Amino acid sequence: MTKTLSIPRPCTRIWLLMMVLTFITWAVAQLGLSGQWLILGVLAIALVKGQLVVDHFMGLRRVRGFWRPLLTGYLLLLGAALAGAFFL
Repeated sequence: MTKTLSIPRPCTRIWLLMMVLTFITWAVAQLGLSGQWLILGVLAIALVKGQLVVDHFMGLRRVRGFWRPLLTGYLLLLGAALAGAFFL
């Protein structure tokens, strides 16, 4: 019997990355940290996680045409609206 190196599948790696990012945002909240740049960092993490869902779990990474730009634009618009509301 030969020993093979077990490399996680791409979807597992993306899921683990999302769990790490979720843990970071949870830790920020639990530690009671605040500040403009920290809040914008948490918002950026949320947008990255949203884009990971769109690209990998919705399967739109290699899709041409309408859907991927629409959902990416939605995420950017939502992020800009939240950042604008935060600074007002």
